[in-house]
Amino acid sequence: MSTTAINTDLYLQNNNTSKDLLYRHFAPKMYGICLRFAGNQMEADDILQEGFIKIFTKIKDFRNEGSLEGWIRRTIINTAINYYRRNLKYTRMNNLDDLEITDNRDADIYSRISREELLDMIQELPIGYRTVFNLNVIEGYTHKEIGAMLNISDNTSKSQLTRARTVLMRKVKNLLKEKVKVPYENLTVIRGENKTISNEIEYLQAV
Repeated sequence: MSTTAINTDLYLQNNNTSKDLLYRHFAPKMYGICLRFAGNQMEADDILQEGFIKIFTKIKDFRNEGSLEGWIRRTIINTAINYYRRNLKYTRMNNLDDLEITDNRDADIYSRISREELLDMIQELPIGYRTVFNLNVIEGYTHKEIGAMLNISDNTSKSQLTRARTVLMRKVKNLLKEKVKVPYENLTVIRGENKTISNEIEYLQAV
């Protein structure tokens, strides 16, 4: 059932029934957002729970200015950001200055792996890189907006995004190389029949 098919007023009654309906309808989609910002499922569970507590507390203040789903999404994202702020001081940030900056072949490489594999890689990023990557690349916030949200400079936001992309590219390339690893000494390539495998090997050797 789509959001538009449901009377928004039903969610705004602020009783146990309306809260249950709202949670059942929006929680699965919001959990996907939590997973992208979190380092693991346990953290995602915490963000989702905290986010919906805020939603239930503030639902009476919703004035139908924009969509209800958009308001809920912003609340969940703000909850994830607050989680980032609380936990940043306990997180060891890896020094990645020595990594090469990747080129602009991101889209082509990302398309070669599944969403689940990419999500796992995003979750493995240091919390600062992960948060900036999600806010900029997926949620569409500018570096100026991210800086205001996270109390960091625009340049810091840009730097963390660059490093996040660098780490992701390295992880994706390593995964792809594992997927197409072929025992060259035992592989007999018949001209024309194994063109796809040959092209894939050449591509990965180039990157």
